[in-house]
Amino acid sequence: MIYLDNSATTKPSKACLDAMTDALTENFGNPSSLYNVGLDAEKIVKHAREVIAKSIGADPSEVFFTSCGSESDDTAIFGAWNARKKQGKRIITTAVEHPAVLRCFEKLQQEGADVQYIPVLSDGNLDMDAFRKLLNEDTVFVSVMHVNNETGAIFPIEEISKEIKKYPNIIFHSDCVQSYGKIDLDVNRMGVDMISLSGHKVHASKGIGALYVRSGLHIPPYILGGGQEAGFRSGTENVPGIAGFGAAVEDTHMVKPDAKDYLRKRLLEEIEDIQINSPENGVSSVLNVSFLGCRGEVLLHMLEQDKIYVSTGSACSSHKKGSHVLSAQGLSPEAIDGAVRFSFGYDNTVEEMDVVVEKLKKYVAMQRRLRKAVKRS
Repeated sequence: MIYLDNSATTKPSKACLDAMTDALTENFGNPSSLYNVGLDAEKIVKHAREVIAKSIGADPSEVFFTSCGSESDDTAIFGAWNARKKQGKRIITTAVEHPAVLRCFEKLQQEGADVQYIPVLSDGNLDMDAFRKLLNEDTVFVSVMHVNNETGAIFPIEEISKEIKKYPNIIFHSDCVQSYGKIDLDVNRMGVDMISLSGHKVHASKGIGALYVRSGLHIPPYILGGGQEAGFRSGTENVPGIAGFGAAVEDTHMVKPDAKDYLRKRLLEEIEDIQINSPENGVSSVLNVSFLGCRGEVLLHMLEQDKIYVSTGSACSSHKKGSHVLSAQGLSPEAIDGAVRFSFGYDNTVEEMDVVVEKLKKYVAMQRRLRKAVKRS
């Protein structure tokens, strides 16, 4: 198997699985209980919180566990709106955010928010001039992803933060689900108020995420109940998921650019009529390519026959037609239809990319011949 859909999910690491097994079989207590079995579970949660806080340059008291990146996004967005909506109505995000962010902004627009979207340039990078023009005294919240999940474009979070600091009422959130484990994160250097993280993108399990909230920022709770997570996110903690998340982060290996760069070079050299949709300065883990005259979904299933796994875009919107990200970049319908996303893990090799290229050459040629034959008939 050659797995190239790591942006959708990653394989849990052995360290993660060992930690989860221990939490399920030995330290299975409720961390809110006062006896030893519960206290041992609480120690596991505390250690994982410290690990994740250290990995982003935060204090452990600023890290709250959630069920996933989407919950972290929702908590941040609705919480910021409820905290600031009396001070202003304008909230800003990008046109290429993950659906977990875009759907929240659409809902807030229905509730009276003045929602503005930052466009992207044709290479996928953020239009910073347009962003500056959107900021005004009525702006209270900005949410900008760090790395785009479809193209790998890295957005200039520090530069955005400097612009935001000119306006005292703005809360700044960044969805860092795709940058965590690929780029060194430091919340103080980045100048963010909140960031969202997800476990299953960094070789932990599904069903666990985290939200960083800067100390001193008062965001109302999103889930009420027994007062867990310092009263910010109630509900009995997912100790196995948290244990695995912490262990996976401790065991993190950064994704090197070798496989991506090698694949990009060979595709450009050996397959005609392709279009690279990822910026050259993008993250090392994502390469988006359009094979003109082909359908990306058909290529996906052709490669699947050889146990090569890729995607046509975000797993959270894979059943919808077209990519809002590539559309925002101004790609033609043909280029969008022929787009394939390759997303790399730390263990992908250039030798695997040789296999991928040879199979793609075969299937692209086959599909183009078939389409020409259909047109002639």
